[in-house]
Parts: sequence; structure tokens; C-alpha cells
Amino acid sequence: MGSRLLKNNVLQPSTDSIKIEQRLAAVNELSTKEELFFALRDVLKDFVDTDKALAALVLLPKKLDFQHMEQSVNNVLMLKSFVDSIKPVWQALAGVSSIELQKIRELCDPENYAEIQQLIEYALSPDVSYSQNTTDLRNHRVFAIRAGTNGFLDVARQSYNEFIEQEDITLELKYDIARQFYIRIRTSDLDLSQPLPEVFINIYHNTRGKVKYLECQTLPLVKLNQKLKDIHNEIVAMSDTSIQSLIAEVRTRLHPLFKVSESIALLDLLTSFANLVTSTPTPYCQPEISPGTLAIHLGRHPIAEKLHSQTRRKYVPNDVYATQDYKRFQIITGCNMSGKSMYIRSIALITIMAQIGCFVPAEYASFPIIHQLFARVSTDDCLEANISTFASEMREIACILRNIEPRCLVIVDELGRGTSTTDGLAIAIAIAEALVQSKAYVWFVTHFRDLSRILAERVGVYNLHMRVDIEADFSRMKMKYRVSEGREEQKFYGLALAQLVELPEQIMETAVQVSKALNTRNDAKRSDAKLIALAKKRKLAVHMKETLIQAHNGPLEGKELLDKLKVLQEQFTVRMTAIDAELEAADDQQRQDQGGLIENQLQATPELETSKAGTSSERTNRRFASLSPPMKRRIGISEVESAVRNTSIPTDPFQPMPTEIENESQAFAGETLVFEHIPMPTKQESQSDWLMLHGGTAKEPIVIEDDTEGVGESWREDED
Repeated sequence: MGSRLLKNNVLQPSTDSIKIEQRLAAVNELSTKEELFFALRDVLKDFVDTDKALAALVLLPKKLDFQHMEQSVNNVLMLKSFVDSIKPVWQALAGVSSIELQKIRELCDPENYAEIQQLIEYALSPDVSYSQNTTDLRNHRVFAIRAGTNGFLDVARQSYNEFIEQEDITLELKYDIARQFYIRIRTSDLDLSQPLPEVFINIYHNTRGKVKYLECQTLPLVKLNQKLKDIHNEIVAMSDTSIQSLIAEVRTRLHPLFKVSESIALLDLLTSFANLVTSTPTPYCQPEISPGTLAIHLGRHPIAEKLHSQTRRKYVPNDVYATQDYKRFQIITGCNMSGKSMYIRSIALITIMAQIGCFVPAEYASFPIIHQLFARVSTDDCLEANISTFASEMREIACILRNIEPRCLVIVDELGRGTSTTDGLAIAIAIAEALVQSKAYVWFVTHFRDLSRILAERVGVYNLHMRVDIEADFSRMKMKYRVSEGREEQKFYGLALAQLVELPEQIMETAVQVSKALNTRNDAKRSDAKLIALAKKRKLAVHMKETLIQAHNGPLEGKELLDKLKVLQEQFTVRMTAIDAELEAADDQQRQDQGGLIENQLQATPELETSKAGTSSERTNRRFASLSPPMKRRIGISEVESAVRNTSIPTDPFQPMPTEIENESQAFAGETLVFEHIPMPTKQESQSDWLMLHGGTAKEPIVIEDDTEGVGESWREDED
């Protein structure tokens, strides 16, 4: 019963914080009170799995045959064993203090099932019970009904005893349902060079275990088995009337036993949790329920730790911290085999253990209530559905995106590796953006270096990596299995691992050259310093908000709280001043770059130098008309406004305007200059799309700012 309840809880953990805390308190009491723990373990050994028996007693049979009669006797014997085992549990739970154990003791009170116990004592013999041993179970079925209930039944039992006493065999005698009684002899006790006696029939060599046996029967034993079977069937048939009468009486009074069965299963589960806590050499802690904060100090993977202890290897624990507003989306990078997958899976397992009411393998743990847990960790294809590895990934991640909410926990391992590099990176970035906006707790493992760089300044995004030491010549790698802040700075860990598995030297040389060339090209790409600084400013504000909330809800009061707030104010001021300095430097650089660009373009236009005749308006018109369309866009609205101020615009509202325009900057007669309106890009329209639409291109990184969600980066375009 306890194993089924454990499976159900693992597949669907509780989301009731009160229920979880009550279970944790019960496990704490069982793990600290040694006498209570061992007393419960002793009494729980006597219980049988009564869930199926109780269900069978409630259901009405569709077919009445001998097999149903025999199973009815078994169900009644199981019911008697279950009822007899409840009272010792009630006695062992005397004096418990936790609410969960007190509820279990109340359900196990003998008054709740007194009527059923009286009916069983009246109809059944007090010495019979359910047994897992087939021989004992057969004998208990024969003597299940109390003596004196049926005279013919008592005579049949006497005949059964007489036949049993005739089995005067000095050899080892065994019993199973198919063969009835048979003889078993060790193979090592026989002289296999000599033939077996002719009296042995139905010979079978059992070689399944460590000890080999020869199993056989004799003709008299076969005849005796048949007589015993006939008598047994006759006894069961005569007992059926009393058994069915007892079942009919008990059926209407079984509802308290269903509650007792659930409570015993829960007690079995809690005792197993307490046994886990007390039997492991490494400490387990009682987790706390904390809304909005997931924190684990020195957490360990429960299964991997067990395997490490068997091989005498030391398991390296790690810390975890995430909140709804800060560090809710964590990107983990690092070398292959450095422990990234183990790290995120340990987070999911520890969260499940906490929500089923079990202590967790950590020094300290605090969890919010998670309502859904999603995992995208497999890299297998699906032959049944005729889909590839990448298609399987996309199908699973689509299901996650359809159902995700802020109360979810998501672990993603190596997304987008089954397709081309550019497509995989693009899909990974798009999915990561959606996961960030969902405000769920996400741990995202990836080898895409650009992913961690692009999303680094987003609010709620935090970069981690698994430490590894690599020699310069790739001759040695040492995995630390320790999670650290920031992105992975090692660029050639894949090459180092490939060299350790002894790939051919020529292949390694080519791979190193290509990798260095690609990294050099990628390092040449830069981001917009101004928008990066703005993103840092927003992130600093969100971090300060989270810190103030923690200070408000924390234990500090009075002068201590005031001192802490002063320190936070000083730190915030210093960091904000540094960011403002970065913004000013970025603005100055942008103005210098823009001024130099315009000056260079004007100097490259010889027509402006050769023709200085005419009025000021004419010179301005010629100057602007000579520029290329992309440069007209890059000059900006200030240059256009300056040109318009130098033109003469008709003041008569009834004067007709020119109707033919040769190009977007052509000047008309009467010193009237008409300029095409250039709309600015919206947030929904990327700058690269806007430039392509209006005749421009981009050579530098174009960063689109989003006031609410952070910074994203588009890709470079070439004028060629």
C-alpha cells in the first residue's frame, strides 16, 4: 500500500502547503523518537495489501465458480489479518504530538471497526490468517470457518488431516499450486553417474538459483495429491455459504476500513521517509515552504549520491537560489560531462521530495509551491511516431509553452542541438524569450555561447557555469562539478575532451584552426554600449526592489534595519552613478560617430564644393539632393529640420503644390523644397526590417529596447 501511495505522490505531489508541513512534522517526529520509529516498523510488518481485497468484497461477482469461492475465502482471510493488525498501530501511536500522526491514530481507533471485528470473530476461527506461503494458505482456507458451524464440514476436515499425516516422506517436500506436493533433492547430493530410481516420475531439473535441485514426484504421491485436492475443493464448497453470508454482512460496514487503509499506507510512507533520513550517512534537512523563493544550500542528487557512496567517490554539492523577480531564468553553460544535467535534475528531484513531505538531501532548503514541473532532457527520437530527435524536442517544448505559468518549474537540457547551428540558436533564443516572459522558474542548459551573452542583461536572467580546469595544450581536464557565477569562459572545452579520447592528431589540428578562426570572428562583434547600460539600470532597480522586500520581511528591526538600509543606499548610489557614467560615455561616442559619418559623406560629395552659387536655399537643396538615400536616413531629423528652416515655403494656402516628384529630395521652382516623411520604427517592427523597408542597411549591431522586458539583439546586415 505504501509503495503505491509513494508512486502516486511522486507523479502528483501535493500543492497544499498545510498538508506538506504536517507531513514534514510527522517525519521529523518519527526520525527523532527512536522507540516510536522501531515500534511502528514492527507492527507494520504484519499488514497485508488489503486495497484489492476491500475492493473485491464490495464488487458483486459476475460468475460464480469454484475459483470465485476460493478467492472469496482468501479475501476474508486478508480482511481478518488486516483488522487484527490495526489495534497494535493504535497502541504504538499513543502520545504522538504531530497532527498527521494524531489523525492516523484517530482513524485506527478500535471503535471505528468494532462491528466488523465482531462479525469476523463469530464466523471465522481465531487461529487462521492470511499467509503468503501457499501451503499455509491452503491449510488456513480449509480451517477458516469456525468449528461446529457445519457438521459435514468438520468431517471433511478430519479426512484432510488424516491424508496429510500419511505423507511420511523423509525427503524435502515442497508445494505449489500447479504440481501440488513434490519432492526436492539437492543435485550435489546425487550421484549423477548412476541412473535415478524408476519410482521417480515428473522429473524437473531446477537450475535457476545458486543451488541446483532435482524436483520429482512418485506415483503414490500423485494419487495422494489428487485426493487432497478433492477434499480441499469439497471443504471450500461447503464453506462458501458461510463465507458469502459473512461478506454480505461486512459489505455495508466497510467504509471505515477504507479510511484506515489509506492512513496505514500514509504511515508506511512516512516511516519510510524517516528511515531514509536516519539511515543515510550524509545529512537530510527539513525543507521550508517559502512563497516566491527557491533556495537550496549544498543540495545533492539523491540517486547519484547513493551510487557515489557505493563506489566510495565523493559527491560535490551545489547551491541553488531563485525568486520570481530575480534569477528566475538561469542559463547553465560549461564543459561536457561537467555536471550540468545532474545539477538541474537534482533541483527537480529535491523539489518533488519536498512537496511529497520528505526531507531533502541538503543543508538547508526552502521552496515555493510548484504546481507543474516540466522537463525537456531527453535526446531520443520516437520511432513509433516516425519523428526525429529535433522534432521530438519541438513537440515537447511546444507542450511546455502551451501550459506554462508562473507557478511552474522547467528544466531544459540542450535545446536545439538536433538541427543546423543558426536555426537551433534562433529557436533556442525565441523559446528562452518566451520562458523568461512566463515568469516561471527555469534552468536552461546550453552550449550556445551567444544565448547566454544575448540574454545576460534581461531582467530575471542569471548566468551560471560548471567549473573545469583545462591545460593549455588540452592534455588534462579536471572537472570541479561546482556551479559558479557567470558564463563559461573556456572556449575550447569540446576540443580538449575530443583530444582526451585520442582522436587522430591531424583531425585535432584542423579542428583547432577552424575553432580559433570562428571565435576570432565572433569576438569582433560588439553590442550597443548605451542599451546595455540601460538594461543594467533596470536590472539594478529590480534587484534593489527584491532586496528591500527581503529586508522588510526579515528579522532586522530598529537601528540594525536602518544601518542596513543606509548601506544598501550607498551601494545603490555608487552602482547607479557608474551606470550613468557609462551612458554619458556611450552618448558622446554615438555623437562623435554620427558627426564623423556625416562629415565623411559630405567631403566625399564633390558637387557641393564646385557649386556655391545661388541663394542659401538653393545650396541647401543641392547639398541634400546629392546624398545617397541611405545617408539621407542616417543624417537624422535634425539635418532635415535645418534644411527646411533654410527654405522658402509658400504662404498662400490656395497656391497649388507641385504634382510631379522625380525623387524623394528633388527641389521645386520657387525655392520650395519637399521632403519625404520618414516614419520611425515601432516596438513591434525591428530596426533591421525598418531600414530594409526605407532603403537603409545596418553594419553595426542594432539593439531594440523594450521598456518592460529588457534587451534583445537583431543580426547584422551587409549592404552587399
